[in-house]
Amino acid sequence: MTTPSDSSYPRELIGYGEKPPHPKWPNNAKVALQFVINYEEGGENCVLHGDEHSETFLSEIIGAQAFNDRHLSMESLYEYGSRAGFWRLHRLFNKYSLPVTVFGVTMAMQRHPEAVEAMLRSGWEIASHAMRWIHFQDMPIEQERKLIEEAVLLHETLTGSKPKGWYTGRTSPNTLDLISERDDILYCADSYADDLPYYDYHYKRSLLMVPYTLDTNDMRFASPQGFNTGNDFYEYLKDAFDVLYEEGNTQPKMLSIGLHCRIIGRPARIRALEKFIKHVLSHNDVWICTREQIAEHWLEYFPPNI
Repeated sequence: MTTPSDSSYPRELIGYGEKPPHPKWPNNAKVALQFVINYEEGGENCVLHGDEHSETFLSEIIGAQAFNDRHLSMESLYEYGSRAGFWRLHRLFNKYSLPVTVFGVTMAMQRHPEAVEAMLRSGWEIASHAMRWIHFQDMPIEQERKLIEEAVLLHETLTGSKPKGWYTGRTSPNTLDLISERDDILYCADSYADDLPYYDYHYKRSLLMVPYTLDTNDMRFASPQGFNTGNDFYEYLKDAFDVLYEEGNTQPKMLSIGLHCRIIGRPARIRALEKFIKHVLSHNDVWICTREQIAEHWLEYFPPNI
C-alpha cells in the first residue's frame, strides 16, 4: 500500500508501483465496474443563475463562446439532458437492473424533484457533484467552503441523507483540502491518477480517493479529439474493459464509465452504451457496483496507514 508522502512536494508520482495490491473484490471479481451519471442540467453557468456569462463546456457546441446574456441554444442543449436524456438512461439501467452512481449537482437536482425521486426508487447512489456545475479554480476558499456546506445540507434535504461521495469536477487548488475537513464524506472522486482507490495523505485527514475517468467518458463526444460515432464509444469502452478483464487474472482493477444525460442520452449514442452493457454481462467475474460500495470495501480491507 502507498505510504504518507513527503509533504514538501504535494504530488504522488509513484503510487503502487510495479506490484499494486490485489483488491480482493467480492467473489474474486476481475474488474469492479461502475457506471456514473453526471446530473448537471440546471446547475451550469447561466445568467439566470446570477452568473456573468453562459456555459461553454460539454455540449454539442464545441468551442462555444461565453455570452454575457442568455444563450438560448446552450440552455436548450442542457435542457435536453433533464427532459429526455435522463429518462432514456433511467429506462436502460433499470432494464438491466444495474447499480448506478449519480454525481448530482445540488442546484440541478433541486430543479427536478421527479428525477431525484426516480434515482431513489431505483436504489442508485447519489453522490454530490457540488452545488454548481461551474469552474471553482479562482473562487476564494471561504466561498468554496460555504458552497460545499450548503451543497451537503441541501443534498440531505433533497435525498433524505448526506452524500457519501464527493466530486467537484471543475476543482480549485483548495477543493481536496476542504473535503478533507469534513468527517461526513466517505470518499472523494476528484482524481484520475490510478486504476485503484488510494489514500491522499497531504491533507487534514487521510482522504480516500476513488479515482474517476475522463477517457472512458461520453464527454469525448463533445471535445475536438473525441468520439464521432456511437461505435467509437463502444469500441473504446470495450477495449478498456477487455484489457482490465485480462489483467484481472492476476491484478484486478476498477473501471469507471462516465455519462452525461445531455450527451449519451441522445438516440444516436444510447445504443452503443447498451451494446457495451451486453458485452460486460456476457462475462463472469465482474463486480458491477456503486462507488460507495468500492469505498466501503477499500476501507474494510485496506484501512489508511495513519
